[in-house]
Amino acid sequence: MEILKFKNFKAIKSLKRFEQELTLKVLSRNGILERGVVGIWESGCTYSRGGVGYPGTGTLLQLARIAGEIKSFSTEGWVAPKLSRRMDKFMLYLLTAGKKALADGGVTEQVMAEFDKAKCGILIGSALGGMKVFHEAIQALKISYKKMNPFCVPLATTNMGSAMLAIDLGWMGPNYSISSACATSNFCILNSANHIIKGEADVMLCGGSDAAIIPIGLAGFVAVRALSQRNNDPAKASRPWDCNRDGFVMGEGAGVLLLEELEHAKKRGATIYAEFLGGSFTCDAYHMTEPHPDGAGVIICIERALAHAGITKEQINYVNAHATSTPAGDLKEYKALVHCFGQNPELKVNSTKSMIGHLLGAAGAVEAVATVQAIKTGWVHPNINLDNPENGVDTKLLVGSKKERLDIKAALSNSFGFGGHNSSIIFAPYK
Repeated sequence: MEILKFKNFKAIKSLKRFEQELTLKVLSRNGILERGVVGIWESGCTYSRGGVGYPGTGTLLQLARIAGEIKSFSTEGWVAPKLSRRMDKFMLYLLTAGKKALADGGVTEQVMAEFDKAKCGILIGSALGGMKVFHEAIQALKISYKKMNPFCVPLATTNMGSAMLAIDLGWMGPNYSISSACATSNFCILNSANHIIKGEADVMLCGGSDAAIIPIGLAGFVAVRALSQRNNDPAKASRPWDCNRDGFVMGEGAGVLLLEELEHAKKRGATIYAEFLGGSFTCDAYHMTEPHPDGAGVIICIERALAHAGITKEQINYVNAHATSTPAGDLKEYKALVHCFGQNPELKVNSTKSMIGHLLGAAGAVEAVATVQAIKTGWVHPNINLDNPENGVDTKLLVGSKKERLDIKAALSNSFGFGGHNSSIIFAPYK
């Protein structure tokens, strides 16, 4: 498994380092306060204020001016220089993370030579795909179509990351992408497991990647009022379940997991971090951006995930929550968890987004990595910035402000997305 994330805009390049950062030190989050995105917005960005009480046109004065943009990322040794110059960042993150996942899993060229390439698949999705490439193409078109990158369409589509990685590796098994907003990664992970269960694949690289920290990406989330505006205190902007939360902090990066059929993994002597038990998807069928008021879709999703995994609710004692730090979403998920699991004194819940922000389509894969690391190490990372819990939130259920020891029996990881897409996946220690 491999994750690319930020700490002072630097990529975290190893699984061990990621686990250390989550459990020992919070990841800092810096503001984009000089040139670049905010400078572009403040130079004259206007929007139509539709709806009752919002007549006319106004300037975006209250801007989210913070984001977890990766500044020091390098593809050296992982992606050919020519491709690196041409590709969108979401694809570069994906390719690098995918190859590092193989390296972490001990899949060398010699080991891979023994694989049946027709049963090696890749399912790595993206919520927004190559936004920067597409945006640049639009700007070029204003001058002339001749100025456009001839590869702008394939390099912008969400499926091309999985395809390019397969071309590089020669893997000919199941290969596509799924885009279900911020639930994307979990959809990819569960579908990858199903390909293995059905005998269509022995090995699957799965996860998600997104890089939307550009003007059109951030401005779009500002317009829908999803982002935190705590610009003067960015390190405390992401604060799930806190009564003063005001939106999420956007991050970027990729998370990729290597799923492998058990006997196939044992035969090659692979180190097995955890066992994937199952999962589920549902839809709220309620609203484009708002969660269902009763959490009905989430409750059904969790219950179906438990049934698919073949375990009882009492066996779950750790939940990595979706918890993005939005006013509506956090409380709805919390109530759904209480409905499904009751006041289980053994249950602990945390939000990885409290420390690293929200990676959109990559979030679920990154949080799956955090979940598996918690199983492997016996440490669950803290919830930070929870200074004033929301009314109705029992902090006994939540991991505190410091890491905690937990012998995990089974772990649930939730990811939800615009459109009412819900996903829950379950991991357990391998025995």
